[in-house]
Amino acid sequence: MAIEMKVPPVGESITEVTIAAWNKKDGDVVKMDEVLCELESDKATFELPAEAEGILKIVAKEGDTLLIGAVICTIEPVGASSVGTQPSVESNKPVETAPVAPVAAPALAESPKPTAESQKVIEIKIPAVGESITEVTVSVWSKKEGDSVKMDEVLCELESDKATFELPAEASGILHIVAQEGTVLAIGAVVATITVGAGAATPQAVATPASSTPQPVATPSQSDSYASGHASPAAAKILSEKGIETGAVQGTGVDGRITKEDAQSATKPVAVLTPAVSPASTTTPQSKIETPQSSARSQRREKMTSLRKTVARRLVAVKNETAMLTTFNEVDMKPIMDLRGKYKDKFKEKHGVGLGFMSFFTKAVCVALKEFPAVNASIDGEEIVFNNYCDVSIAVSAPKGLVVPVIRNAETLSLAGIESEVMRLALKARDNKLTLDEMTGGTFTITNGGVFGSMLSTPIINAPQSAILGMHNIVERAMVVDGQIVIRPIMYVALSYDHRIIDGKESVSFLVRVKQLLEDPTRLLLDV
Repeated sequence: MAIEMKVPPVGESITEVTIAAWNKKDGDVVKMDEVLCELESDKATFELPAEAEGILKIVAKEGDTLLIGAVICTIEPVGASSVGTQPSVESNKPVETAPVAPVAAPALAESPKPTAESQKVIEIKIPAVGESITEVTVSVWSKKEGDSVKMDEVLCELESDKATFELPAEASGILHIVAQEGTVLAIGAVVATITVGAGAATPQAVATPASSTPQPVATPSQSDSYASGHASPAAAKILSEKGIETGAVQGTGVDGRITKEDAQSATKPVAVLTPAVSPASTTTPQSKIETPQSSARSQRREKMTSLRKTVARRLVAVKNETAMLTTFNEVDMKPIMDLRGKYKDKFKEKHGVGLGFMSFFTKAVCVALKEFPAVNASIDGEEIVFNNYCDVSIAVSAPKGLVVPVIRNAETLSLAGIESEVMRLALKARDNKLTLDEMTGGTFTITNGGVFGSMLSTPIINAPQSAILGMHNIVERAMVVDGQIVIRPIMYVALSYDHRIIDGKESVSFLVRVKQLLEDPTRLLLDV
């Protein structure tokens, strides 16, 4: 019974594809996972692999536009036809026909079992990674097309607007990549398929050619000659527009095929360097002078990550949708620095973490938030939501961009508890291991630009929160204390707030209260 090959779903927003090129001809014998044709959408180019071994019957031709789920071709199993085919091929040698038939018959009788197992294809879909996340981007593939993968092996990294996730293999088998790196997929979309039992089918495919040499030799040679250095229609179009020959591009697709991504990454300077070699024999000094000038003015384009695009979109939205205002003050850090210098060694010896400035600021903020609840509130439609807890978000600069993990119930934690949470979250951010739960639900944010040398800034609110506190670097400045000019370590602090909720009096009073608590740390211990 013929197997129908249908156009697979390649993305939630894609409803139809065009057949760009057929790699096989009508009537060809194809093997499992061999690339039959290339499908082109308005966003990317995809390869259609064979779901079974058999004889190809093409239904749709090159250039036809098909809807998702439409039949593109059929594959007729070779079990029935191969018995009659072998005698016809061997008809020129009547003496050898008799022994070949009995040898082929047992092999064909046993082949259906492994073939049925190899036809079991498991679709790897984008899992639900969070209630507010509807799409992810395929960041990096850890495995290549056609690789043999094991259960729970990491196939690729998925990147959302909040975090990076690893996608494990759901079974052992042969990997077929559906979505390339950089592709944006909706939750539930197919990102890859795994052919289960393909490893068991491979040895029999090797054993069968031993008795009938002509069949396997012809098929691989044809596929290799086609794929090597061959560009897909989309890739060929891009290369022609850039004026680059296909021979100058190294293909990274299956069997060395040049993909659309290869063409997009190909640059003209590579092609320009080649002719520059020929005139070198006549004008060597000029060519040496021109080469560094052209390289000095080179450009590099890099696609924005989903995290960067989301951060940019949200920051612009906050500026446009809130009545944001910033108020400033200064904090004399000498009392905290003296306290820290006196007890930091004993503190680390007892609690196993260092005593930093962040724990003091977090503790002071929690006390001030209880006294000024509007700073700890947020707007939801036409209502103001007041929080009776303090989930303090800490802005962290991670390798892939700014992330804001949350310290839950910070008002209940001691200085040691806060320092432990800061250390834990910072390490997870550095390794891109933060979960969505660890980055959502904050009520107030603290950002420390001082670690990079910032003297003063106006931080942007982390929506839907209503306020953010900015810390800066500590600089020794001349201050008047009790009528005397003294040198003090001073830090400027900034509070950006949403004026729709927080009035000027509340914002200034909140920042003054934080200043009082930091300049007299005993207030934090005595709760006064």
